[in-house]
Amino acid sequence: MKKFISAILAVIMCLFSITSISYADEETNSRVVMGVDLNSDQRAQIYSDFNLSQGSVIELSMTNAEERKTLEGLLPNERIGYVSRSCVYIELLEEGAGLNITTKNINWCTVDMYTNALITAGITDANVQISAPYPLSGTAALCGIYKAYEDITGEEIADESKEAGTKELITTAELADFIGSEDATRLINELKKILGNIKDMTDEQVLAEIDAIATRLNIPLTDDQKLQLLDLCRTLQNLDVDKLQDRLLGWLDTIDKIQNASSTFAKIWNSVLEFFTKIGDFFKNLFGGK
Repeated sequence: MKKFISAILAVIMCLFSITSISYADEETNSRVVMGVDLNSDQRAQIYSDFNLSQGSVIELSMTNAEERKTLEGLLPNERIGYVSRSCVYIELLEEGAGLNITTKNINWCTVDMYTNALITAGITDANVQISAPYPLSGTAALCGIYKAYEDITGEEIADESKEAGTKELITTAELADFIGSEDATRLINELKKILGNIKDMTDEQVLAEIDAIATRLNIPLTDDQKLQLLDLCRTLQNLDVDKLQDRLLGWLDTIDKIQNASSTFAKIWNSVLEFFTKIGDFFKNLFGGK
């Protein structure tokens, strides 16, 4: 019986074991960026959301003026607002680890939108938490992520990369208001796959490509939305298209692997549950079945 119990415990330990990955010292590899207009209670709540104690991570601040520097011309004033209350925590990970993004009180930008915008800007391996003291659009949080990344790495993100990532986030969010966030993200990812061909096309040819992709995905678009996507394509084509496509395809491949792993784990877990159910039924019949 002891050997039997030990075998069962070994199975359980295998299922729940977690491989520890050694990263660089967290203090140098992570930052919190806090909106300067938070009061003390809101600051405390944000740190609680991040599961951090104040002072445990290097803190940076973000002003509305800094947000406007990135967002003006891309969003109307009412969307940008006049105070800074979006907050982010970012921890850079080793190459190939991917992006893990969570949000709280963000009601316009989705995790997928942030993911794609960061990949476009060149940020591909990080844990990112985004929070606000009450529901906000979340567009300004991207500015905080840029600032934290530059402070950690000591390297500036190119202005064209920041603009492209920001414009992609906003375009996706605006399209999502009409066609849903999933379709908006799918559509823009498909456009990014053909960026290498777009640079030598006329606007009419690019619009035809946009129309063809939307038709294939069964996504209805207005003429204004097609022009908005054309403008995004022209911005994205100024980046290193090969690197951008490599990052995108690498991320999509990671998603596929995660989904396959989840499916495999679910099958194993169901088998384990079935195994223990049978054991339970055996002892139930053995001791109380008569």
